Amino acid sequence: MSSPTKQSQTKGQVLDLIERLDVGEAIPSERQLSTDLGVSRLTVRAALDDLVREGFLVRRRGMNPASRTLSLEIVPAGARLGRLLHVSPSEPIMVAKRVRLADRETMAIETLHVRSALVPDLTAADLERGSFYELLRERYGVSIAGGVQTIEPTVTNEEESSALGVPLHSPAFMFERFSRDENGGTVEFVRSIYRGDRYRLVTDLSSRGELGPGGMSWVPREDGVRIG
Repeated sequence: MSSPTKQSQTKGQVLDLIERLDVGEAIPSERQLSTDLGVSRLTVRAALDDLVREGFLVRRRGMNPASRTLSLEIVPAGARLGRLLHVSPSEPIMVAKRVRLADRETMAIETLHVRSALVPDLTAADLERGSFYELLRERYGVSIAGGVQTIEPTVTNEEESSALGVPLHSPAFMFERFSRDENGGTVEFVRSIYRGDRYRLVTDLSSRGELGPGGMSWVPREDGVRIG
């Protein structure tokens, strides 16, 4: 069996990166990827071109992904969150509610739950500066190693409709994600509602009709934004 090429290795590394990013979040620049991965910009560009053709990335000039924090508070876990995060019901939990934006348009509303002791002194401004996972890794020394995410159709309630700027009971997608660290401990529980008129699901199938290594990914509708 032939060894993988630099382009295929780079493609796999970028795909791993996409899976760790928040929805609506842009990937690093070609120059930054070239430096981080130790390959030429031509190799990075070719890998990105492959991912665009396969539907994992969409290029949009002038897109400006961002987030805005609606609230951030510390609350006792209680029975339900304690069970989800595998902590005592009395454990302090940071709950951050924020909206995901693209070109200043609201695309999703997200509620993040994480142990307060894991992210001391975290502020709303911190969450708006970039990737939460990058913040976890660089400031708190916590690396996300994997997780489980479920997706199901839903309709928006009054709060979600107001935040997303859509009519009540609009079609939407609900994400629920549990992420774990390198030791297998649960780091976060995230519940997100995405506008149903902005995204579609794409599934990579093998020739035998089975899920391929790419699995399932999100790509935007024509008037949406890139997500991986």
